[in-house]
Amino acid sequence: MSLVELRQTERQGAAVSGGNMDKVVVRKGIDKRILIAGGAAAVLLLALLFYLWAPRADSQSIARERLTISPVTQGTFEDFLPLRARVTPLVTVFLDAVEGGRVEQKLVEDGAQVTQGQMLAVLSNADLQLSTLARQTEVEQQLNNMRSQELALAQVRSTNLRDLNQAQTDLAKARRQYELQQPLAKRGFISSKVFNDTKDDFNYQTQRLAILKRSIATDERLQASQLEQLRASTSSLSSGLGIARGSLGQLNLRAPVSGQLSGFDIQLGQSVQQGERVGQIDSAGNSKLEADVDEYYLGRVSIGQTATADVAGKTYRLRVNKVYPQVRNGQFKVDLVFVGAEPANMQRGQTIQAKLTFGDASRAVMIPDGAFFNDTGGNWVFVVDKGGNSATRRQVQLGRRNTDSIEVLSGLKPGERVITSSYSGMLDKNELTFDGGE
Repeated sequence: MSLVELRQTERQGAAVSGGNMDKVVVRKGIDKRILIAGGAAAVLLLALLFYLWAPRADSQSIARERLTISPVTQGTFEDFLPLRARVTPLVTVFLDAVEGGRVEQKLVEDGAQVTQGQMLAVLSNADLQLSTLARQTEVEQQLNNMRSQELALAQVRSTNLRDLNQAQTDLAKARRQYELQQPLAKRGFISSKVFNDTKDDFNYQTQRLAILKRSIATDERLQASQLEQLRASTSSLSSGLGIARGSLGQLNLRAPVSGQLSGFDIQLGQSVQQGERVGQIDSAGNSKLEADVDEYYLGRVSIGQTATADVAGKTYRLRVNKVYPQVRNGQFKVDLVFVGAEPANMQRGQTIQAKLTFGDASRAVMIPDGAFFNDTGGNWVFVVDKGGNSATRRQVQLGRRNTDSIEVLSGLKPGERVITSSYSGMLDKNELTFDGGE
């Protein structure tokens, strides 16, 4: 083989090799079904992670420093209620103007000690004086008319009595004449005409007396009824006259009881309306305490319960005298009176700390009192778990309560811990998670 043929053969072999290297290679892509399955798996994974780590609707994360966590203990529970009481008069009588008028005289000043019946002020009312005078005149005229009627009835009775007496006398005369002439007429000494006239006169006088007696009896019944009505009317009119005269007396303001006068600030020349309150009189030397009590204790406070108050280093005994059941602004009012001597120099409006006792001290499971009670009514609490990282809602039954502690009847054990601060914003939650450790 020549050199030329060899070179040609090499070129041909190289041309074949280069042709194979320039061939287009087709790449295979990822299957679409695999992509869709992978995307769905990623979405499910994210949803699972969100479900596991996202907060639930009935749970809440809260900073621990916002909460007050208290232990459940067992000890001696003292069943009492502290009271903030005010000193008030035991008896207060309000002084109202029964009749309106103009102040003409003011005889005492506000704050003075007055006695029952003492004159305090004098009012004037020209209209009342004129109307009372007219009423008095009218009543007196009616009384005079009635007295005249009574006099007329008395005169009629007198006339009837005279007529009766005359009829009885005439009958007696006729009877004697008849009895005298009867035997003579039988013997013929008196004519028949004369005897018959005597007999007729006797019968007439007898019937006349009977008729007069019936008439007088009827008149007596009518007169008795009229006299009774007249006396009743007279009594009523006399009472009306007394009231009319008493109206003028009401213009003189007098003290209804003895005590200290207060709120008496009327001035000379001032016009006072009818029924207007012009002051009050407080019983002197006798006081009571008024206290506002939370409505929670309405069923536990009753008349006769005992209490104590410390005044000037000395303890005084008190007794519940009255319970006002009306609840206003979540509170009701009670009155306490001193048993025995009361503190000296107490002033009206002075505040005194008292303690109302419900029962004897006893052993009990307790939790500290807190704002949670007003939020839940004592029906449930948040109980902290042993790790101290969360709290769970739990139903409980609470009993007696004082300012420091609340008695636990069921649902909690000594050693457990509960949240006793306010549950504001957490009332619809079942679980709390604390931010930060203990």
